Amino acid sequence: MLRRPPGTLLHEPSYPLTLAHEPTANGPAQTAREYFQPDAAVLDPQLSEAVSLGTTIMAVSYKDGVVLAADSRTSTGAYVVNRASNKLTKLAKRIYCCRSGSAADTQALAEQTANYLESYETDISQPVNVATAANIFKKLCYMNKWNITAGIIVAGYDPLNGGSVYSIPTGGACVKLDYALGGSGSVFLYSFFDANYKPGMTKEECIRFCQRAVAHAYSRDGSSGGLIRTIALHQGEPEDVTVPWTMTPYCMEKDPKYAELAVQNPPYSSSAKVCQNLMTSQ
Repeated sequence: MLRRPPGTLLHEPSYPLTLAHEPTANGPAQTAREYFQPDAAVLDPQLSEAVSLGTTIMAVSYKDGVVLAADSRTSTGAYVVNRASNKLTKLAKRIYCCRSGSAADTQALAEQTANYLESYETDISQPVNVATAANIFKKLCYMNKWNITAGIIVAGYDPLNGGSVYSIPTGGACVKLDYALGGSGSVFLYSFFDANYKPGMTKEECIRFCQRAVAHAYSRDGSSGGLIRTIALHQGEPEDVTVPWTMTPYCMEKDPKYAELAVQNPPYSSSAKVCQNLMTSQ
């Protein structure tokens, strides 16, 4: 085997000495890390933002109970991180809440409130009232108003008051209303509710009204989208329905006024179907 003369490896003047040939006490791995640094990864700063339920949520009272509705999009900055989240969270058998704001904050609040209600029901041996759940949320939101971002709607049915809706915006106020709206998509809906809401609707009318409202909101709001989830709370068992976006009551891409602006969109799937809310609240 031919071998290069030892003198030509490091000390021959005609053979230039390079950094790569310098001996090192730290071994080859350390030398590679020192002289061959990889390019720094380019990260979008929005990816480090908190996961947010930039959203459309609502609760509407009707003749025999209440209907809660929400979209299913969860985002961080301009990125959609979950297209099928469930923002309708169970607190008790006939009491639910709609969550908007920071996903982590609202989940923690909902879990803590549900634990309080479960303990209280055990103590009094009867179902709790919706007002009790709303007041627990109010206290938690007010005590932590400088540390959390949470807009909550609490709604449900109890034998004492029937269907009730409470709005708890950021800061911890608590207001009882006939209907409540929240999230970034709600700014597009106040005039819609002023023109179309009517007290004393039937359950079916109220569900269709809520589905139509959510569909109109996320046609305009970039932070809302995905599925339309609704749940009706009344004296009987809760009734929940999920509508895929291809079957929503209104879609801007289907509107003849805007169809020519969306010619690149693919045909709508015929396999989509309405189903129950199978996703958990987490």
